[in-house]
Amino acid sequence: MENKINWGIIGPGRIAHKFAKDLAKLPDAKLFAVASRSLDRAQEFARQYEAPHAFGSYEEIVNCEGLDVVYIATPHTGHYENTLLCLRHQIAVLCEKPMAVNPRQVQAMILEAREQDTFLMEAIWTRFIPTHRKMWELIEQGAIGEVLSVKADFGFKPNYNPDSRLFNKDLAGGALLDIGIYPVFLAMNVLGKPDDIHAFAHLGETGVDEEVGILFKYDSGQMAHLHSTIRSETKSEAFIYGEKGTIYLHSRWHEPSSMSLLLPGEAPRYFNFEYDVIGYSYEAAEVMACLQAGKKESEALPLSFSEDLMEVLFSIRHQVGLKYPEDK
Repeated sequence: MENKINWGIIGPGRIAHKFAKDLAKLPDAKLFAVASRSLDRAQEFARQYEAPHAFGSYEEIVNCEGLDVVYIATPHTGHYENTLLCLRHQIAVLCEKPMAVNPRQVQAMILEAREQDTFLMEAIWTRFIPTHRKMWELIEQGAIGEVLSVKADFGFKPNYNPDSRLFNKDLAGGALLDIGIYPVFLAMNVLGKPDDIHAFAHLGETGVDEEVGILFKYDSGQMAHLHSTIRSETKSEAFIYGEKGTIYLHSRWHEPSSMSLLLPGEAPRYFNFEYDVIGYSYEAAEVMACLQAGKKESEALPLSFSEDLMEVLFSIRHQVGLKYPEDK
């Protein structure tokens, strides 16, 4: 592998544009190849971001000589097959969240990565942004004492289109897998895998969850209160409550923003970070650091976490009665 790491993108949609813009700001990264089911679309994306290779099928990109790693940005239902395609050609993968639709798929992807001795990571960008890193620094310093509970929400109201990715059951639509994964991730990242889960949801006309409320309970006595919705705008804030104080992650907490430390009897301590990126560069930098070190997974976001995360998401779906065609 040369000094610059050559990236490919499968699925040049909205989120891929954001990723490509951030990737361009990393000096040791280069967008090298783009693949779409439409050659015209791939070529236009490649022209926009100065990628030398464009392909009109996903199968072609894995044969692109010099390609080091692929970012998979297709809809949820494509993650499984797209990832396996790359791994079987021993191409490292950063797969957009959720890694797949159900535990069976995630387990197969992890098994393939290990059999091929090839890097794989789920693209949960929140794990690597400065606010999240600072949150963990404060927790480890004991700034709020023992963590007792987590509270997080994420909600927005998109235009209703029953055939769109958000509302189409055949595309694994719904609030949970698209945005609810963020509150669930935060709770599990801070508190671990819950011992007990209670979930309720409003299922819309297309059969997907348009709103979901989740309660995690731990044998230790810790709890998490989580909410996501595509029926209304919410503040999209998060709170880490400890025995001594609170870490408040400001809106919109899952992306680069700001945060504060709230201690009884003291003025809030604010932490503001300056960004010249959208935020996807942080996860890309983590992938490249792992590749340069010869690692096959990230210690900060290991595959075991992604496996646990999907098991919890699947359990929530089971409780609210939401099944996708891939679950059969």
